[in-house]
Amino acid sequence: MAMRYLTAKLAQQIDEELMSAGAFSLDQLMELAGLACAQGLATLYSKERYPRVLVCCGPGNQGGDGLVAARHLGMFGYKPTVYMPKPGSKEIYQRLKLQCDNMKIPTLPPSNETSSLSQALSSSDVILDAIFGFSFKGPARSPFDEALKLISGSGLPIVSVDIPSGWDVEQGNIYGVGLEPDLLISLTAPKLGVKSFKGRHFLGGRFVPKMLEERFELNLPEYPGYEQIVELERDQAQKL
Repeated sequence: MAMRYLTAKLAQQIDEELMSAGAFSLDQLMELAGLACAQGLATLYSKERYPRVLVCCGPGNQGGDGLVAARHLGMFGYKPTVYMPKPGSKEIYQRLKLQCDNMKIPTLPPSNETSSLSQALSSSDVILDAIFGFSFKGPARSPFDEALKLISGSGLPIVSVDIPSGWDVEQGNIYGVGLEPDLLISLTAPKLGVKSFKGRHFLGGRFVPKMLEERFELNLPEYPGYEQIVELERDQAQKL
């Protein structure tokens, strides 16, 4: 059977089930998701050719995944820099940010201007987009709208986490301002809005227990060996 693509409601339900019936903590899920994203980026963009990674983190759980990925990329030998258009206020976010600080991963200073982002983009090799997740409801507002424009116009390869920032989780890039990444790393299972995505597509998050996979009829592909990611073919989809 074809793999199931998720609506916003179903994606939220599965997240809740992972932390209740699945017995996972939010920390665990972020750690595994961020590791998958770091491995996905490293698979296509080697540290020899693309050492400087600009990790763009939103204020929610998506941004937390990005901070975890930044730490792992630093461990892998990359030179990540963190950019937060609007830093998250939750305690878990603050801890993940401190972990990056302890790795001596620089963070762009907070600014309402776009000059610092423009400068960072000019000295980066690849972008990890972890700004908006599947709960995004557009259109994007300040300071995110200007950030998306600059990132889109940078000409750099973009790797998006779970869904490209600015896309509706079910209808795709309906606002016309979403990022167009070269690589998408879906987490848990792909979201309905990315069925039109044309780039390379990985599935990450090797943490879905069999009982939840079967209950929600996800029909996930097998992960190879000990990899945290698996590449998806474009026809591996089932509309709900």
